[in-house]
Formats: sequence, structure tokens, C-alpha cells
Amino acid sequence: MPAFVGIVKLNSIGSSSVFHIGDVFAISPQSVTKTFAGAGSFNTGDGLHICNYYSNTNTNDADVADENVIGNV
Repeated sequence: MPAFVGIVKLNSIGSSSVFHIGDVFAISPQSVTKTFAGAGSFNTGDGLHICNYYSNTNTNDADVADENVIGNV
């Protein structure tokens, strides 16, 4: 049975989002990201005491593509 949709207001949509109106069988958004961070970058909590005397983040990435999303629909 077809879907009947009234007025739609779209404020914003992200880069790996899906905006679909109507009938759909499956929606599978995919995105790939790479994060470089130094020592103690993602620590959360109350009263943390972190001693990073030496922190070196190696960002040398020789390959061109790590995780290809093209064709994985």
C-alpha cells in the first residue's frame, strides 16, 4: 500500500544520514571515520589525575583508503 505523506519540514541532515519518504524495504546508512588522538584524549569522569609525561600520536597513514564504503549497499 503506498504511503501518503503530508507536509514535511527538514531542518538539517547529516553527511551519513538517510532522508526517505514513502515505502521502503531496508535503509542502511554507512559511514567511515578515522580518529587520531593522543594519550588521555578520551578520558571522562570526575576527579581524574592523568600524568602524560610523553605523548606521541603517529598520524602517518601510507595507504590511500582504509575502509571503502562504495559498493556495500
